[in-house]
Amino acid sequence: MNSDICIVIPAYNASQTIGDVVARALRHCHVIVADDGSEDNTAQVAGNAGAEVIRIEKNQGKGNALRELFLRAMDAGYSAVITMDADGQHDPDEVPLFLREHERYPDAIIVGSRMKDKDLIPARRYNAMRIARFYISYAANQFIEDTQCGFRLYPLSIIEKINLVTERYVTETEILMKAGDSGYRIRFIPVKAIYDGNRSHFRPVKDIAAITAYVMLYLTIKWTIESVSSGRPFTYKKNGIHDRVARNGFFFLLMQALAVTTAVPFSVWCLLEYIFLSPFIRNNFSSVRQISGNFVTITMATLMLPVVLPVAVFEKAAGLFGLARGVTGRFVSFFYPEVRGYCRKD
Repeated sequence: MNSDICIVIPAYNASQTIGDVVARALRHCHVIVADDGSEDNTAQVAGNAGAEVIRIEKNQGKGNALRELFLRAMDAGYSAVITMDADGQHDPDEVPLFLREHERYPDAIIVGSRMKDKDLIPARRYNAMRIARFYISYAANQFIEDTQCGFRLYPLSIIEKINLVTERYVTETEILMKAGDSGYRIRFIPVKAIYDGNRSHFRPVKDIAAITAYVMLYLTIKWTIESVSSGRPFTYKKNGIHDRVARNGFFFLLMQALAVTTAVPFSVWCLLEYIFLSPFIRNNFSSVRQISGNFVTITMATLMLPVVLPVAVFEKAAGLFGLARGVTGRFVSFFYPEVRGYCRKD
């Protein structure tokens, strides 16, 4: 059993699955479970299986549970944590894959990628994942194959350098963007895609909307800084503008709404700055220039965002007659290509 790394599991009403997850995870590392105000006996089942249990009296969401788990692991002296879900969608037998990758790259975040099992992922979710990774990869200054998988290894030295200001499922995206935008590498390893009917607390509409709003705000701030800066691909600094904008909850929500509603004209404006300011501000938008992309691609992708839903609706309707199968996937592949390369930090 690894003594420097522990497994942390946020859990809410997971009594049917948490026992098996904990028992199998304990073969590899110490396990800490955060019972996020469950209404069932999740905490008791996890404790009986051998986990250390943190009890959160009122359900506050995955983001808050992760913050509590990170703090507990830091206080206990662990150097890194592996995050897993409580619903059985992550296979504890794959933990050694993360441990081996961490030995090779001790300063990197390791993210599980389910993309090799794309045929097992529902098509709508798979397309949404590809659109999300397009923008999140730009924010993180590097390609991240699967930005939505919660099976990850985080060096706690990185977590200590980040202020986590978001809630629920947005927090996992926030970590990737802020870590990558600080100059840290994010690596990925293939893991199984497990969809066995276990209940997820992810809310497809509300949580996707929340993630989208935060990503758009983050990129708005990042690209505003980069547009008038020469050779500055890394814009995150703890307690800097990315954190300060979240200090007032209402203002934070207002700024996110503004970023979403102005995403199309903002991307066009950035394209103009990308083209016409570059003779005067050398290497502006440095992160975009260093990775395999340009603002034409980004602007076209953003212009097409309002079109994705109608295309998906058309495919579903046409599918009743056996027509247009896979058209949404082809649309997403064309307008939201993989972002290759990464920004080097000297």
